[in-house]
Amino acid sequence: MSGKTFAEPLPASRSPLPAHAPIGIFGGTFDPIHFGHLRLAEDMAEALGLERVLFIPAGQPPHRDAPRTAAGHRLEMVRRAIGGNPRFVTDAREVQRPQPSYTVDTLTALRAELGQTRPLWLLLGADAFLGLAGWHDWRRLFELANIAVATRPGAQLLQPGAIMEPLKSEVTQRQVASCNPPGPPAGAILLRTTPLLDISATAIRGMLARHDSARYLLPDAVLDYIHEYQLYACT
Repeated sequence: MSGKTFAEPLPASRSPLPAHAPIGIFGGTFDPIHFGHLRLAEDMAEALGLERVLFIPAGQPPHRDAPRTAAGHRLEMVRRAIGGNPRFVTDAREVQRPQPSYTVDTLTALRAELGQTRPLWLLLGADAFLGLAGWHDWRRLFELANIAVATRPGAQLLQPGAIMEPLKSEVTQRQVASCNPPGPPAGAILLRTTPLLDISATAIRGMLARHDSARYLLPDAVLDYIHEYQLYACT
């Protein structure tokens, strides 16, 4: 069912997927989730032929400051945001994990549930990808999933010298120009130029703290939830 919240392990709540149907994994603090997140996921789902995109809110993200908003609220905002899209699914495993949320641990758990042959695509924005070499056990990510990076035309990621070592060597070895579905199980890097929406969760939080209107930057269901619980009411 649309917007269902999953814990480990991932249950077969819909009709069974074909054995090689590709799945996208989209993590983040989602503080709050907005149309920029949703558009990125939709574009990648279309380009890669993804049968599902798992939205996985971070519980305790180790690579950045703690989210402003409690994990339960961020999880519920994601659930409400994606409720109308049958391809999008909420996965609660990182919120339910008591220790920091490392992507490599999440992908390891998904591999154990979904098998070794199904293509998995980790969906990232350009800024997150450029910092990948600072992630915990980051090289093992390529054993577990492919990585699809969304970037704007002319963005820094596409400029000479933008990708530094040691990530540059991995890109040189693994980059594919395109990928027809379903793609390999793991190991590929796809840099996809796409017309991303220039929307920032930081900017939205600031607007809401000033009591400015954030309508049309995020789904109405999310905005209604924010107002109901007075999230982001002050800086």
